[in-house]
Amino acid sequence: MATENKTEVDSAAVEVRGYRKTRRGYVTSDKMEKTIVVEVEDRVKHPLYGKVIRRTSKVKVHDEANAAGVGDLVVISETRPLSATKRWRLVEILEKAK
Repeated sequence: MATENKTEVDSAAVEVRGYRKTRRGYVTSDKMEKTIVVEVEDRVKHPLYGKVIRRTSKVKVHDEANAAGVGDLVVISETRPLSATKRWRLVEILEKAK
């Protein structure tokens, strides 16, 4: 019975806050204060020919502790707009660069 109440509360919190995307990517720049640039890869199937194409996009990510460095593999999550171009935050560093 306690587990049912917990899942009801969790689902209610998700409905209020909404669904937030999470992505994995590599840090390409850490030259800004509390901000990193992460390159995120997306695989898309070509509509006519069916070939799987790799598309990359660079997003600015909020890094409160300035913990990530260039080359690190990180997990990022969508958040409210923090600045004109920053809409993602750092969740965790999966692998540090060598």
